[in-house]
Amino acid sequence: MFSTAAAVAASTGISVFAAGGTAAPGVRLKSITSRVHAKGASLLIEATEPVPYVATRPDALTLLLDFRNVASDGLANNAARAGGPIAGVALEATDSMGAPISRVRVSLTQAVAYQVRSERNTIVVDFDRTADRSVTVFPAGSGKPPDAMQALAKPKLAAVDAILALGFSTPVPAISTGTAALLSLGLQQPPTSPPPATVAASPQDPQKKFTGEASTWNLEDADLIGVLRLIQDISGLNMVIDPGISGKVNLVLTQVPWDQLLDVVLRQAKLGVVVEDTIVRIAPLSVLADEQVQRRKLADEQALSGQLVTTNKTLSYARANEVQPLLKNLLSSRGVVQVDPRTNTLIITDLQGRVDTVSSLVGSLDRAEPQVEIEARIVQTDSEYARALGIQWGFNGNVSPALGNTTNLAFPNSGSLAGRVGVQGPNGTGTAVNMPAQGATSGVGLALGAINGAFNLDAALTALESNRKGKVLSTPKISTLNNVEAEIAQGVQVPYQTTANNTITTNFKDAALTLKVKPQITEAGTVIMQISVDNGSEGAKTYNGIPSINTQRANTTVLVSDGETTVIGGIFQGNESKTASSTPGLSRVPILKWLFKSDSITERNTELLIFITPRIIRK
Repeated sequence: MFSTAAAVAASTGISVFAAGGTAAPGVRLKSITSRVHAKGASLLIEATEPVPYVATRPDALTLLLDFRNVASDGLANNAARAGGPIAGVALEATDSMGAPISRVRVSLTQAVAYQVRSERNTIVVDFDRTADRSVTVFPAGSGKPPDAMQALAKPKLAAVDAILALGFSTPVPAISTGTAALLSLGLQQPPTSPPPATVAASPQDPQKKFTGEASTWNLEDADLIGVLRLIQDISGLNMVIDPGISGKVNLVLTQVPWDQLLDVVLRQAKLGVVVEDTIVRIAPLSVLADEQVQRRKLADEQALSGQLVTTNKTLSYARANEVQPLLKNLLSSRGVVQVDPRTNTLIITDLQGRVDTVSSLVGSLDRAEPQVEIEARIVQTDSEYARALGIQWGFNGNVSPALGNTTNLAFPNSGSLAGRVGVQGPNGTGTAVNMPAQGATSGVGLALGAINGAFNLDAALTALESNRKGKVLSTPKISTLNNVEAEIAQGVQVPYQTTANNTITTNFKDAALTLKVKPQITEAGTVIMQISVDNGSEGAKTYNGIPSINTQRANTTVLVSDGETTVIGGIFQGNESKTASSTPGLSRVPILKWLFKSDSITERNTELLIFITPRIIRK
């Protein structure tokens, strides 16, 4: 079945195109008739077989139907004065690009909308009925002058540059070598020297705006080259079509700009566009890609055909062996960079252009880095409070005939009772309750005795209260280059010995205050620091002869402004202990319990704070 086309146009004066394939030889138009009905009027164009056509509307009162390679001899025109919106129908003979065209010119009395459809061998054009309030305009030959401007409801659209409509915002200059900048449809490629060819089959840019005149297309198995030639007729492009292009086109589009239609057709057929000044060349992407590869190879060969030059760059601040890996990607395949570590020199051999690029990069990398002075203040406070209250008392009691206080019994006739946990007091009284305050700083004693020494009593009350506060301040300070780690330590090495295979070895463990820091200066004038602070001291305990180390450590990364101080960490430790000593049972007797117990309370608090202050040294 031949391809058909339909076009719908409002009274805006915009041309509308529809196309099919190419008519078979011997096809001709037979007759033109018209009929008026309630919805408007219809124009019927009958051919000997289905034919392709192009419908255009150059102005609001004219409709043109072009039939390529279709004869019109013997045509019966029965619609010269059809009535309704149709003022007249005329047949014209013309040609386009060497092909004969039979053109049917339809003149309208009013600017009304129309629709073109195909019914087998007949092309039907349906016109809407005229509106009462519309301005009636008569065509030439009717006795009244035409007034197309009065019939237009909207101003006519301005002409659009076909090259710009394809998406090229600036003209593409011709290349002296005869090559062209390869540009995929819808993408802009600014010209460079030499301009690189680009082949792309990417999806359409959603930001692209199409500016071509809108048209309605209904194509079925249409020849691809024929469709491209029709687009050329519409757009006026100077188009060159690659001989390797072939295929069919099937699409139904309503009111689509011609440049968008071209974009869709090219992407569907995997074609690309090359623009050289005002000439547009269309070819398969594979062909353009191969041309691009060959062009790149030629450019590479031309670039590599130059003479090699060698230059030396002695670095003052950067290390040559660290800069060398950064330069390899900038060299050509013939280039090489060598390092002389003795003089910290880079030896660069390459083409002159590459050498200049590498030298520029080396100059920007070889610069003095600012230094950073880092000051740490480590404050350690220690407070201890102790309070204790204790008691000691004892007694001696004797029953003896010598003292005159016998029992008047044969047994027991004499005896004694005394404390047995110690001796206290001036009379050597035996201690019965021995609970003094440890390390007492205060005490009072009471000694009582009988006149004959039969009974002695001694009591002592001891008390302690102490309050101790300590503060240790350490201020390590160190300077280092940007992005270079530095370390400072102060302390002692604790020796210890180990025995293995009858050999005694002396080893050392560090108990020191250590500061490690790696600064990084930002463009904003702040300093990012990786900090490790270790405050170690020798512990009181040992394990298998190896001393313990008390450790206080902080590892962190902070961002600090130049000259400002921040607290990177703090450790607070609090210990509280209560001790009570008592005599079982008697320590629970009300009032008397204080004679049989002692209490002590100890509180200890330690706190560690670490402050860091960076200062950038500009000179």
